Amino acid sequence: MSDWSFPTFGELPLDPSPEEWQRLSGLVQAYLAEALSQLSEGPTLTPVAAGTTLSDSDDLPAFLDSLFQPGFNPAHPGFMAYIPGGGLVTSALADWLIKTMNRYGTAHFASPKLAELEYQVVRLFADWVGYDDQAAGVLTTGGSLANFTAVVTARRAMLPEDFLSGVLFCSDQTHHSVLKAANLAGFSTKNVCVVASDENFRLDLQALQTAIVECRDAGNTPFMVVGSAGTTNTGSVDPLDQIGEICAQEGLWFHVDAAYGGAFVITRRGSDCFYGLSRADSITLDPHKGFFLPYGTGGILVKDRDRLIQAHELRGDYMPELDRARAHLDPFSLSVELSREHRGLKVALPLMLHGEQAFIDALDEKLDLTQVLYDELSAMPEIEVLHKPDLTTIAFRFRMEADLDSGNRRLLEEINAGSKVYLSGTVLDGSFALRISILSHRTHAAEVRMVLSELRRAISTIEHDG
Repeated sequence: MSDWSFPTFGELPLDPSPEEWQRLSGLVQAYLAEALSQLSEGPTLTPVAAGTTLSDSDDLPAFLDSLFQPGFNPAHPGFMAYIPGGGLVTSALADWLIKTMNRYGTAHFASPKLAELEYQVVRLFADWVGYDDQAAGVLTTGGSLANFTAVVTARRAMLPEDFLSGVLFCSDQTHHSVLKAANLAGFSTKNVCVVASDENFRLDLQALQTAIVECRDAGNTPFMVVGSAGTTNTGSVDPLDQIGEICAQEGLWFHVDAAYGGAFVITRRGSDCFYGLSRADSITLDPHKGFFLPYGTGGILVKDRDRLIQAHELRGDYMPELDRARAHLDPFSLSVELSREHRGLKVALPLMLHGEQAFIDALDEKLDLTQVLYDELSAMPEIEVLHKPDLTTIAFRFRMEADLDSGNRRLLEEINAGSKVYLSGTVLDGSFALRISILSHRTHAAEVRMVLSELRRAISTIEHDG
């Protein structure tokens, strides 16, 4: 027996009766209804006390409450850090159904209708980004696994088995999951060429072309370029069409990390901003960001589905004979995962219940709110806005004559200490900066006004303290 144990709330059989199941689900439903009703009145951040341990309460709702209190709250409408996703409750309903029915979600023969539903979700995404019927993809746990899948697929398609001369190119603003993916795919740091970004934090095209030439001159093999459709630091969108042209000329795999920005392609402004996206050989999406879904919902699209299958399909002797022409319907043929839940319904159900237009309207609202915030910040003489936003993230600094880094770190701490809004920080051009990211379906004009109010309060506090 273990030296530790969880609180006990009863001695239910492993398969509860319908009455017990209804009682338990009712408790959870009541808890969630109350939590959601109080969301906007609660704090964005509850500090974690030193030596925090699990509650030993013998009351299930009280125990649940203790679990969700400490830490920051991404579901809060004032949470504007780390590219938030509010977590649509209609998607959570789908997860409840899927996990309760517990169907095997990675093979068409096991759950044909569920597999076809997931394929339809992928096809919808493919249509949005401009791919044709030869594209395929798979829903993942998030952007990290999607980027890993892209690197592995590109490695298999573009390099021989002795692939250690291959070089991947990305900008200094590329999400670190791309570097991690390269490492996990067998490449060392010397196989990743980090290219400078320009004054707008977009990949510098001339620097990219120079790096490719120098790579070949050194006897190495360029094979892949990663562009960003919405960087984490600033939401900047790389010049996708021009990168696509360079990759076509040089014979390189073009991957776009659109984990943050990809959802905006369904809006007019987003589509204009992402011109050239369809030139990519693969695209990472993260529905738990721009489509507001709960964490654990990512995706990868590949223009040529055969390349995705060739990189991932292996079949065990214990599996039934399958029609390989339908491999694009089997998630196990498209990714590293074998045992996994079905993921299509938690994307499809919200679309069915809310309609596509609701998502377009919400994303347009976030773009509008960002423009309002950008205009307000730009008008404040004590604030330096570091870029004009492409999407819904703004990076800025408090102008200080004293230590710029420590002053801006203090400003961030002061804003977040109010627990009305929650922002994050980053480092740009070697100095600390604050960043605001508006990407929750619960964030509206009132929260933008609150950000400005809390910013002014924090600046006043710092100036008063001297």
